[in-house]
Amino acid sequence: MAMAYATSSSAMFTASHNRSPGLFGFSTMPTKHSVGKSTRNFQIRCQEQKVQQRNLAPVEQRWMFTDSDFTGPDVWNKTWYPKAEDHVNTEKTWYVVDAAEKILGRLASTIAIHIRGKNLATYTPSVDMGAFVIVVNAEKVAVSGKKRTQKLYRRHSGRPGGMKVETFDQLQQRIPERIIVRWFVGCFPREG
Repeated sequence: MAMAYATSSSAMFTASHNRSPGLFGFSTMPTKHSVGKSTRNFQIRCQEQKVQQRNLAPVEQRWMFTDSDFTGPDVWNKTWYPKAEDHVNTEKTWYVVDAAEKILGRLASTIAIHIRGKNLATYTPSVDMGAFVIVVNAEKVAVSGKKRTQKLYRRHSGRPGGMKVETFDQLQQRIPERIIVRWFVGCFPREG
């Protein structure tokens, strides 16, 4: 079955007329016919010609789809979403971070980026795509300014008068890993 394709605008064609079959599944080489004052681009193509090629994803994007996905009927209107085999816990990367003399806020934001998986091309906010992180030497983490003596950490037991307050230095001597955990949990979204 033959179909006619016409457009009143020739702006979509460039100076190069040697076009190969691309996104449309047919050659986009314009042929001009003058009818009165207006010029139109006109083509005739076979509908059955290269129907399979229109459904295929581009070569550089095929890594996102399984074999059944990119030969399916409507690849172009599908958003890629990670499947269960894309985020298996046993295949996640493990990072060991030495916190000695590292600035606490910068270290915490970097850890949060790797735990959430925002450094990956396959990042999806609702899926745990990130890595596992182990922090060593948490007692040697550095802070700038007077935070070592002026930064206060508060916790409450839930009972009347149950507020406990301690400085950064006191908490670092007592439970050094709690400081890093509190800082990088603050880098996560509240709903996540």
